[in-house]
Amino acid sequence: MEKKLKAFLKVLDSQDNTTGGGSASSIAGAMAAGLVGMVARLSMGKKDLEPSDHYEAIALKAENLSGELFAGGSKDSDAFAVVSNSFGLPKGTDEEKTTRSKAINEGMILCAEVPLENAVMCREVIKLCAQLQKKYNTNASSDLKCAQLLAEAGLKGCGVNVRINLPYLKDEGKVSDLESRLETIENAKGQHEALEEN
Repeated sequence: MEKKLKAFLKVLDSQDNTTGGGSASSIAGAMAAGLVGMVARLSMGKKDLEPSDHYEAIALKAENLSGELFAGGSKDSDAFAVVSNSFGLPKGTDEEKTTRSKAINEGMILCAEVPLENAVMCREVIKLCAQLQKKYNTNASSDLKCAQLLAEAGLKGCGVNVRINLPYLKDEGKVSDLESRLETIENAKGQHEALEEN
């Protein structure tokens, strides 16, 4: 938890460039998931709504996603550190250059794969928002709308962080695979479903 909090605090520090948009996007998704869980629990036991176990299931999924996305912010920061450390490796001999180049490439792949994983989870949060919106405690309508907006921002931000790293990858097959997977997530049905204004 201490490590995760450090990543979060680095996002708030404008003088720290070791943690940036990727971590911020993942944390936005984590906050969105937390709000979804809250709204689900506020809907339990309310008249004319779904049975409590329906909302309990949504809350549990949301809480798990919140924890995973919060951890994802730290993973994104760690991926950046891998690349930074790789650039610092010696390059005096051909063997050292090869080792350094391989380490940098592996780090760049990580910098693309981590935000992609976080994008998948943000997409899941958006799906939970749409599922919950069908019938919920409308006293928390602003909270659910904020959850949707944060999750969408998280998804878009993670996507940006995937794409910015792709030009640095040497494996064209890997680039194509990552692009295809990201497009599938971004274009998934329901991504742009707007919550009804209450």
